[in-house]
Amino acid sequence: MAFSSTGFQPIGGQSKAGNAPQVWSYTTTDAAATVDTSGYFNSVASLVKVGDIIWRVTTSSGAVSTAGQHVVMTVSAAGVVDTYATTALTVTNTD
Repeated sequence: MAFSSTGFQPIGGQSKAGNAPQVWSYTTTDAAATVDTSGYFNSVASLVKVGDIIWRVTTSSGAVSTAGQHVVMTVSAAGVVDTYATTALTVTNTD
């Protein structure tokens, strides 16, 4: 699939980002490897900057299957966004 802006939202007070990284949440049905592909977040290139953190939750059949954290590494002048996956979270339901 492709990036969907309906699943992309700011976390916390984003109105005055300054030089500090911003934090975003993103929900998708795409696999983590797909989300981590250079260019996946191009449609929000004007919103993100180097160092921003994107918390991703991947859902499958209405349930959370994986979650992780991506860091924006580059945003080119042409609007190409590249993220690196830094942390994958284990998602288990033990009850």
